Amino acid sequence: MKWTVQRYVLREVVQTWLAVTGVLVAILLANELSRVLGQAADNHFGRHVVLDLIALGAIMNLSVVVPVGLLLSIILALGRLYHDSEMAALQACGIGPERLLAPLMGFALLIAIGLGWLTFVQVPRADRESQLLRQTALKEAQFGQLDAGRFRTFADGDAVFYAERIDQAGVLHDVFLERESAGRVEIAVADTATYSQPSSDGLRLVRLFNGRRYEGRPGQANFRVIRFREHGIPVAAPPGIAGTNDPDTRTPMQLIRSMGPADVAQLESRSSTPIMVLVLTLIALPLSRLKPRQGRYMRVGVAIVVFFVYSNLLSLAKVWLERGQISPWIGVWWIHLLGIGVGLYLLLRGSPPAFARRRGVSAA
Repeated sequence: MKWTVQRYVLREVVQTWLAVTGVLVAILLANELSRVLGQAADNHFGRHVVLDLIALGAIMNLSVVVPVGLLLSIILALGRLYHDSEMAALQACGIGPERLLAPLMGFALLIAIGLGWLTFVQVPRADRESQLLRQTALKEAQFGQLDAGRFRTFADGDAVFYAERIDQAGVLHDVFLERESAGRVEIAVADTATYSQPSSDGLRLVRLFNGRRYEGRPGQANFRVIRFREHGIPVAAPPGIAGTNDPDTRTPMQLIRSMGPADVAQLESRSSTPIMVLVLTLIALPLSRLKPRQGRYMRVGVAIVVFFVYSNLLSLAKVWLERGQISPWIGVWWIHLLGIGVGLYLLLRGSPPAFARRRGVSAA
């Protein structure tokens, strides 16, 4: 009977976890969609870039969704058992909540192993690919195919380009180019123009043919007008990103070799995610206990508060580690020990009545 009850409870928790995690992932994707679409609208990203960034962002945030999903699933599944008096019937048969800890911890251990692989391998890779993809998309948006009849900005808005039409050979016609540097304005108009692919240092050369160039400072009359047959204007690409210098994108071996304060903080932060799953399972089991006539969702708000306090304390400890304010030996581990202490206290606080009943039955 014992194993039958444990399988029944575990099945309830797994089904609830799949449903809750699915809802949280849907909310996550909707949030990623709105955020990425905003960036795409501002920077003119392509459609394929938007879909890739949404997928990579979802992977990076799964390490947050899965632990809170497990916590809520245990609270909801066991809360239903308490609300429907099934847990009271199990306790009358001598199966208390502490008997359910082993199967729940076994399930949490499987999730923790998957999260360990996710946080140590997939999340840094997704973060690195997301940064590189965003940089490439930004360069392509600013230095990709120049469209006719559309104003394009370069150099963080310091240069504006416009062409009325483009022929089949890729030559731009009736071109306007305006640049600003050190308070001086340069305006060039030309009959035709071509542009080269970016070089290794990120420079692109725009060649103007048969036009005029106006140079000067706004508000002053001493503008200089120059006629030209050919005029080349170099345009610089946007600066690169942190890439592998960012601790969030480094592999575990790179973090271990460096062992700087930021790298130690990153390493301990990644280790905290699978540990957090086990600690939250220990806390969720006694936290789901309901009194008679209490609603099955009574503990959901408390569980959310517990998760946010836990995660915020981990973030705070990570900042302290990065600043060198606490020892790496203390690091984030004291928060997990505190969580284990809270879970054991809540678990043992509800155990004496069950022990007392068993002693009373034995004495009789």
